Amino acid sequence: MTITGTRSTEHRPLTEYADLFTRFLSPFAPSAHFYIGGAKGIDSLSLLWLADNTNSGLTIVAPGTVDQQPAEARQAITRARDRITEIVELKAPELNAASYHARNRWMVDHTSMTIGFPCHGRLRSGTWQTLEYTLEQGKPHVVVPI
Repeated sequence: MTITGTRSTEHRPLTEYADLFTRFLSPFAPSAHFYIGGAKGIDSLSLLWLADNTNSGLTIVAPGTVDQQPAEARQAITRARDRITEIVELKAPELNAASYHARNRWMVDHTSMTIGFPCHGRLRSGTWQTLEYTLEQGKPHVVVPI
């Protein structure tokens, strides 16, 4: 299962994200393996929640390397390291919209479903690109605006 979401999460308290993850991720947790983009925001928050609250397999997918990710994301990966099954570094030569979109497509191609947490009111983003690609691939998706 691919998890995608906004990097802008400061507009809600952390407890609300925990409630959302309990509601939308925990039903899948007993049998799912989650692929997470390794960025800040929803990626880091969902990684930490899944690591602390489930036994699910967790794969982190970075467009370049983990060392190139923002500090918040690197800290979350370090904190959850003993729970992470695999880290995939796609080693893009340059981090830009194209490399992030390639990372998102890679995750969708390796999973059977996507759960997206887009920022409410933003209709163009990497999250929406990932959800649209999931739809194009004929795979189910869940949209949870935050």
